[in-house]
Amino acid sequence: MSPVIDSVFDQAVTRNPGQPEFHQALREVLDSLSPVIAEHPEYVEAGVLERLVEPERQILFRVPWTDDENRVRVNRGFRIEFNSALGPYKGGLRFHSSVNASIVKFLGFEQIFKNALTDQGIGGGKGGSDFDPHGRSDAEVMRFCQSFMTELYRHIGEHTDVPAGDIGVGGREIGYLFGQYRRLTNRHESGVLTGKGIGWGGAQVRTEATGYGAVYFAQEMLNTIGTDISGRRVVVSGSGNVAIYAIQKATQLGATAITASDSGGYVVDEAGIDVELLKQIKEVERGRISDYADRRPGSRYVAGGSLWEVPGDIVLPCATQNELDGAAAARLIAGGAIAVAEGANMPCTPEAVAAFGEAGVLFGPGKAANAGGVATSALEMSQNAARQRWSFAESEQRLADIMADIHRSAFEAAERYGAPGDYVLGANAAGFVRVADAMLAQGVV
Repeated sequence: MSPVIDSVFDQAVTRNPGQPEFHQALREVLDSLSPVIAEHPEYVEAGVLERLVEPERQILFRVPWTDDENRVRVNRGFRIEFNSALGPYKGGLRFHSSVNASIVKFLGFEQIFKNALTDQGIGGGKGGSDFDPHGRSDAEVMRFCQSFMTELYRHIGEHTDVPAGDIGVGGREIGYLFGQYRRLTNRHESGVLTGKGIGWGGAQVRTEATGYGAVYFAQEMLNTIGTDISGRRVVVSGSGNVAIYAIQKATQLGATAITASDSGGYVVDEAGIDVELLKQIKEVERGRISDYADRRPGSRYVAGGSLWEVPGDIVLPCATQNELDGAAAARLIAGGAIAVAEGANMPCTPEAVAAFGEAGVLFGPGKAANAGGVATSALEMSQNAARQRWSFAESEQRLADIMADIHRSAFEAAERYGAPGDYVLGANAAGFVRVADAMLAQGVV
């Protein structure tokens, strides 16, 4: 890195001690920006980097609630409003026991560039809580969401900050959050949250968008080497929203997705994952992935272990950050992997990313490959503002077009800055330039 970038990184680490995920996200982006900074000294003169790595606003609050035994519980709530140069803050809420300041900052920082790449006029933010909805009753989840929104509502709005879902926050949670927002504000402000139900302001394809978008991005990468996803063996991690719909779209395009996983282990189904069965278990019954093997003849369940021991042509990590390390990458490369598209946020460690690059494996970083979700959230905001509703086919076509544009932007930026085929550098550079130019135009704010 350049001395300027080194200085910015060191200062950010000093100001944010003990936050390894945030440091990792900073390093991944800043490592890519030396050629951009060399071409644009005005960014250095205006202190763009120093401002970019410091959130515009950090909100931390207490979330008290009562469980079904009437015991008082207390969790922490977070909202990091990172950068609004391109539009209102936009980014999901994550409810999981691992959520802390480092996780939320890394996610919010990544969101700046992801949202910029969509070209939909949205800034970057992220939030959540260390509350885990798994194993909680609907009534407990409702009471938690109502308490969470009782504080959050004063910080958000359709022109200020528009949260959505993430890990642990699906349609149920968004419904409870929106209901409490409406009650507190006396406003049916549909555009304040995205990921809503279709019957009350939600958008077609929003549920499918992140998983579909990751597959579309993989397809775009494969097109550059004269092939496609049809007939390919696909290894997918996770069994939540992103993984389910990545499996569904890969299957629709003629591939065979053979794996899914959760925190307990993974299943392998050589005939191809039965998407409807997976949806029933995970979306309806809220069960475990082991239930799939019990009900699907010919499939097998592996408790614990590493999903990445299963070879495949296309790799779609769709579970969580840092799930795929250097050793796993080496196994996948040896097994014949030709392309990786990150459906989750930063699921590959720096060692894994380096290994894929050295082996010539096409690699789509999350800020590009999984941007379909937030892009479709922006489309939901547009429909809310205009009080319109688009068809599934129209919405999916818009998603496909956006993913093609994101791929084109990353591909062309990589070539422009001397690293053809490097989608990490290309995505970071393309997103950064859009944000940096807006920050320059708006002055030192």
